Amino acid sequence: MSEHNEAASHATTSNAGGSGFRPESVAAVPLAAIAGELGVAVPEEVEGGGVTGISLNSRAVEPGDIYVALPGASRHGADFVTQAVEAGAVAVVTDDAGARQLALYGEQPVPVLVVEEPRTVVGRLAALIYRSQPEEGGHPTLFGVTGTNGKTTTTYFINSLLRALGKTPGLIGTIEILAGGDPIPSLLTTPESTEVHGLLALMREKGLEAASMEVSSHAISYHRVDGVMFDVAGFTNLTQDHLDLHGSMEEYFNTKAELFTSGHARQAVVTVDDGWGRQLAGRAGIPVTTLAVTSDDFDADWRVVSTAARGLGTEVELGHRDGRVLRVHTGLPGDFNVANAALAAAMVAASGVDHQTLQQALDQHDPFTVAVPGRMQLVSTSPASVVDFAHNPDALARALKAVRSPEEGSRVIVVFGATGQRDQGKRPTMGAIAARLADVVIVSDDDPHDEDAAAIRAEVLAGARAAVEKEGLSSTIIESYPRDEAIRLAVQTATAKDTILVAGRGHEVWQEVKGVNLALDDRVELRSALTSRGFSVSPDQRIES
Repeated sequence: MSEHNEAASHATTSNAGGSGFRPESVAAVPLAAIAGELGVAVPEEVEGGGVTGISLNSRAVEPGDIYVALPGASRHGADFVTQAVEAGAVAVVTDDAGARQLALYGEQPVPVLVVEEPRTVVGRLAALIYRSQPEEGGHPTLFGVTGTNGKTTTTYFINSLLRALGKTPGLIGTIEILAGGDPIPSLLTTPESTEVHGLLALMREKGLEAASMEVSSHAISYHRVDGVMFDVAGFTNLTQDHLDLHGSMEEYFNTKAELFTSGHARQAVVTVDDGWGRQLAGRAGIPVTTLAVTSDDFDADWRVVSTAARGLGTEVELGHRDGRVLRVHTGLPGDFNVANAALAAAMVAASGVDHQTLQQALDQHDPFTVAVPGRMQLVSTSPASVVDFAHNPDALARALKAVRSPEEGSRVIVVFGATGQRDQGKRPTMGAIAARLADVVIVSDDDPHDEDAAAIRAEVLAGARAAVEKEGLSSTIIESYPRDEAIRLAVQTATAKDTILVAGRGHEVWQEVKGVNLALDDRVELRSALTSRGFSVSPDQRIES
């Protein structure tokens, strides 16, 4: 015990950037200060010890870290304390069960700090250790976006607009993490709180001026944004998703609403096109700017006054109740991208950017025509072939409506499935939506995980076929698997004037089947199938959403 803490106490900084989720230098925090934050005692002989990092994963522990041993689905993190200590952990934080388990192993070589619910203290410990958002300032202005759909695109829009304003921004989201260097592939929509605070400190260290971040309901439920203060929080919409976690739409909403409290954000911009947004605007515990994109019966602060088609995208006039007007353009297809662009512009405006400066950046740089992998990503124009992440009922309906061509005789061919071990209730609903809005529906596999893929397809197919029968629809329903075969079938079925939508997986490059990751990128498969058929693929990948 003394050797580990002796080393930490004499080190004022730690080169802790090896993971890519930490700053290069961290001033050591006395272990006594950590114990004080937790309200627990620490042995006198180690009160001078220093902490320079924090980890939930024993394999990611670096010298000077606190290792937080959490209860898991099958094993307790206490099982891995030995590995954590060997890697350089100077203390362990755990619960009563973890402490009892460690007692069976005998005296530990580092202090064990016991708290009732360790996950609930991780965020504030990480904030303390990394000084991610110090009170004296100097840290990036932080934008957080939540909602069912549109989080990724809106954060990319914000990031792009910040660049147009001459700032160097960071990004934390579903697809990638940008913290001033090379992109870091993202495994979670929102990383664990240890990584979030490490990334914010890394951004501060690198001099980044602002950052945008996706905030999922899972992140709020699992305390991944604890201790984080957003300068502006944004709300896109709320539709059925993640009910496997939350149980009901009310609980799903309540979880999202936690972001809009004084402990998480200073102010908010809330889209009020649906009842959930209006409810949120009314109950938020922070100042709220409201935004109406499609609704005419709500007296919102910002309102989309007019729209006009321009190529694949839209020209938008955004008016404020005080008379300000923002002219916004997005080169991305779909009404939902009008909503994403309007929210991004309103959030950046709320952060205090001068109106004239903001309009100048919008005019000169066209920031809302930006590449967002796997979001309405155009792969070819003849036939129009699009890959999108739409994986819930509302997103699928929006995507299908967005790709419908006005050309006479043009059909929509959709390839999609449903994810295993997730909200089963949405499967037949998605099948019915596809049957109503597409001409040819090809039901295939998404990520089955540990579920039987055929059983998942059967639920989606049942919804599609029931809609055809009950509503007298003329759409053709086809089952095809594996997914690459389904994509090839879609291309074989298409004529040059049709539209192919491959939905559900977007930017993902692996398909998980029974615990095995299989290489599968919808964009690659679609390009290959189009090329084999003699169709041209688009060289310009700017138009993505």
